[in-house]
Amino acid sequence: MASDEESARGKRHGPDREPEHPADREPDRAADVVRVLGERGEAHVWWWTAPECTDPEDLPLLDTEEFRRALAIPAERDAAAFVRSRAVVRRALGELFGLDPRDLALGRRACPGCADTGHGPPRLVVPGVPLVLSVSRTAGHGLLALGAGASIGVDAEALRPVTDRRFADPDLTPGERRHLRGLPPGPDRDRAYLRIWTRKEAVAKATGLGLSGTALGRLDTRPADRGPVRIATWTVEDLHLVEGVVAALARPEGPAGHGPVHHHAYGDDRT
Repeated sequence: MASDEESARGKRHGPDREPEHPADREPDRAADVVRVLGERGEAHVWWWTAPECTDPEDLPLLDTEEFRRALAIPAERDAAAFVRSRAVVRRALGELFGLDPRDLALGRRACPGCADTGHGPPRLVVPGVPLVLSVSRTAGHGLLALGAGASIGVDAEALRPVTDRRFADPDLTPGERRHLRGLPPGPDRDRAYLRIWTRKEAVAKATGLGLSGTALGRLDTRPADRGPVRIATWTVEDLHLVEGVVAALARPEGPAGHGPVHHHAYGDDRT
């Protein structure tokens, strides 16, 4: 049976392309970048706004399976958001490594809970360096986080009104409920609720188990603390990237997660 890397090579190359990735011929460059990230404990975050329609320039960066998935999405806006997210991930990695984004292959890590590679965390297959990735999308915005530690998790939520019935959610701790009920209705309370939720989901993504495999009600996010905060064995910090979007980043405690987070805007968001 072919390995993930061999399968990725097959999906990325047509009959008129050479069978070897240029990225495979320059492993030292990518390895050096990841080594420095790990030594400094740094992470990088990219954010972007999805187009209303699929950008033709994004399509050549998709592999065969991603292209099929895009074709199966009925709503054009949703398809455009999916295509843009895959394209930006490759462009961001290409920029980081100084490689052609078309020569990068993506896959998934095995789910820590069931070992299924169909829904595990995203990973970089080619070049084969120990880089960890996490992606989130919300209301026309996308977010990518990467680092050199054992894992990383990012989540973003569009700011929106939150009803009182949400405060009975079993995924909230008693302390989180008290904090929310002590705030008057309005944008500040809405933001506080979404701060709680994005911190929890960032941790869930970092564990690789996702929402269904994480006991969210046992994760106290300390929403009154602007952070970074410690949640279990994770260091979690809020990301202030786009107006109207609440986001959080989770990294393991220790050397790989103690350094700064570098923010990058993609495309029109650079202005």
